[in-house]
Amino acid sequence: MTRPTAPPAPRAGDRLSQLGRRVLTTDDGSPSPFASAIDGAPRWAGGLAAGLQAAILSLAVVVAPTVAAYVVTSADPSNADVGWVRSVGVGASFWLLGHGVPLAVGGVAVTLVPLGITALALFSGYASARRSGHATWSGFAAAVLGYVAVVLGVAVGVGAGATGVLRAGVGGLVVAGLSLGAGLLARPGAPELHELSRPLWSRVPSAVRVGAAAGGLAAALLVMVAAGVAATWIVQGRDTVAEVGVSLGLDVVGGTVLTLAQLALLPVLVMWALAYVAGPGFVVGTGSYFTPAEVVPGPLPALPVLGALPTPDSPFQLTAWLPLVLVGVGGVAGWWLHRRLEPGAWWRPLLACACASATAGLAAGALVSLASGSVGPGRMTEVGASGVLVGLSTLVGTLIGLVVVVLPARVEVRTEAARAARRLTRGGSERGSVGLDVQNDEGEVDDVDELDVQHAAVGDEDTAADDAARRTDPSGQG
Repeated sequence: MTRPTAPPAPRAGDRLSQLGRRVLTTDDGSPSPFASAIDGAPRWAGGLAAGLQAAILSLAVVVAPTVAAYVVTSADPSNADVGWVRSVGVGASFWLLGHGVPLAVGGVAVTLVPLGITALALFSGYASARRSGHATWSGFAAAVLGYVAVVLGVAVGVGAGATGVLRAGVGGLVVAGLSLGAGLLARPGAPELHELSRPLWSRVPSAVRVGAAAGGLAAALLVMVAAGVAATWIVQGRDTVAEVGVSLGLDVVGGTVLTLAQLALLPVLVMWALAYVAGPGFVVGTGSYFTPAEVVPGPLPALPVLGALPTPDSPFQLTAWLPLVLVGVGGVAGWWLHRRLEPGAWWRPLLACACASATAGLAAGALVSLASGSVGPGRMTEVGASGVLVGLSTLVGTLIGLVVVVLPARVEVRTEAARAARRLTRGGSERGSVGLDVQNDEGEVDDVDELDVQHAAVGDEDTAADDAARRTDPSGQG
């Protein structure tokens, strides 16, 4: 009997390599990709790290340009009293503005949200959660709390006040919930959002669910159209944009900071284009307005991107018909709705169309409201568009397109319309017939008269009686 051989002892180099390498595993012991939590750590710890990382990363991206500008201008004697801490505070204030916290400049509150910074925060949260988070409720809660804690700490640090701190908490909660939640659901092995939300949407009628989804599709299509319109403005006004940029006489660092600031405002320009397409238009300062029917510009701040706004002498003379795009978008969403709505009662397509248009209107109004506010004193306190007007215009326009496409395509609607038309035309007849529903060979429901059915039944009985009499009569005569 031979003694079993002992496994070879690990070499010193292999032992050091194992000590310096983290092995990340899942619950079943397999390697876990896209994870950075150390084995044995609670899941909420990984979520907390993801939330802190997301907030700090987006904050650093916004603060870095302001610090760079301070370094370049620190040699200027006029900036001798300006320290680097103040430059960090300016960048942090702009970061908070992206979360909905007003920025105080010279006693004037700037409330226009730079949606580009908001988009940066959303992307940072999504990427951090997808890489480092854990798709559990504890991991999600810890990630959101970590992000909100950083936002609240920054708000207190810059002296935002009680109202500002409250707005920071709400804005941070919304940004963190959306971005971190989406990132966690995108991780390998994470549950589907459809399954997580089943207890909620399963209680909603199917017509409402399909209609709301079609409304979301319509809103997304409108944003795409608005992005195309904004890109067209920039191409048309590129000469004016370049002239304004040259007139500022900025150096390399100043030009870079200005470019980044304009990138933060590009989503705002897209939302203004959405208001323009919807019909009500937008304003940039009291007394000015930009609509498809008429453009009345006013004095604008020396910001190059504003040189791309439409002018009264725009080369396109058909812009007054631009709101018809709403009808086209509603038609596309209506076809999608028709393909997914199950057959049923005749009123269900009407309910689905109403829900779709309401969802599109609410989404458009909310997006436009985010891109509206104040950017300065005087006439610059009014910038953006009315979310109520844009929402109502979107609701009406998309509803027309939905109704035109959906209702004629539904069998139950056509059948009910035909039945109602026959009732109206026969309502004053002397026969006083009562309508009955009879299903034809094609599965459609026809409306026939009860008297016609009775007459047919009597005729059948008479024919049957005659046949029986002939069978019993030997002569064959009735």
